[in-house]
Amino acid sequence: MTLIVVYNPVCGDSTAEQFIHAHVIPRLHSAGRIPTEIIRTRAPGHAGIEVLDCLRVDKEKGDITVVLGSGDGTLHEIVNHLAFAADAGIHNGSCSINFALVPCGTANALYVSLFRPTLSQDPVAYKLQSLEAFLRSSTPRPLTLSLTSLLGPLGSHHSQGDSKLVASVVVTSTALHAAILRDSERFRKEIPGIERFQVAAQHNITKWYTARVKLLPVAASGAAHIYNPERGDFVPVGSSESDSALDVHGPFAYFLSTVNVDRLEPEFCISPMISKSPSTDTSMDVIILRPHRDPTFTRDTLQAREKFASKTYAVLTTAYQDGNHVNLRYSENGDITESGLGHTVVEYFRCGGWEWIPVGGYLLFFD
Repeated sequence: MTLIVVYNPVCGDSTAEQFIHAHVIPRLHSAGRIPTEIIRTRAPGHAGIEVLDCLRVDKEKGDITVVLGSGDGTLHEIVNHLAFAADAGIHNGSCSINFALVPCGTANALYVSLFRPTLSQDPVAYKLQSLEAFLRSSTPRPLTLSLTSLLGPLGSHHSQGDSKLVASVVVTSTALHAAILRDSERFRKEIPGIERFQVAAQHNITKWYTARVKLLPVAASGAAHIYNPERGDFVPVGSSESDSALDVHGPFAYFLSTVNVDRLEPEFCISPMISKSPSTDTSMDVIILRPHRDPTFTRDTLQAREKFASKTYAVLTTAYQDGNHVNLRYSENGDITESGLGHTVVEYFRCGGWEWIPVGGYLLFFD
């Protein structure tokens, strides 16, 4: 088996290089596992190029393990280089690639979903848990890939064959979450931690996004499913006709889908049922917040958006309470409550995929 170390020196708070050489390399050497290469990434996309080159050279040797010191973004780059490279060897089963993650990014969504942090845990030991699992020859956990096809505007002469494909292992989003990830990069140097996401949210929280969404059924059941707080689990929703999509109309304040992860930060549990009630079928969890569900909504005005912003903030804050935002409901007067039988504030779906059909421009984020 080929073993390489890849790290991104500028991810997160830019301490990956120090951590890799102070803790990861010595631990590998003490276990008698000497990496073939130690790769310091130099630019966006470089990690994917280097890992793909290693696969091309060593695929006759079988499996390759990448000890990856980065955040979710660098993993995303590698996955996309490998997913669409026909000669990588992973498509015909001639070799497989395993990752031992060393969380050096800002949020590290995949890592904190797989290895829950505790207050009493030594921070260095916590960051080495995936590496230690690899050294113990633990059974790897397979990752689900979410594939997104980006098409041209409606009515344009843009064929399906010309669409761009993007693979994700954490999140695909539009609306507020995508805007947060876009704008947070402006604050990376001044605010290297997760606090910059909150600053970016304040700049975008009054924006709504007009679109129509098709939620595709889970193949095994022939239906999309929606979370029911009274049952504490998902129930089928939509047409009883098999394999029919569910139409959801905007505007949208928040929209994202996740695979593999229940949280995007150590305490921000946005898709709690991924861990509490894992799907046995190929599916993704989708979180939607639509202003029209508020019983006090009458029309789209600046004042209405500013008023609803406080409710969006309440939802996102409650996600830090072990994902309890999915249980919030509206009272008759539009207040948000954890009891009663009013409309759920958040619509939480489990489905086989989704189509976002925008009115005007749109923004998407992948990780």
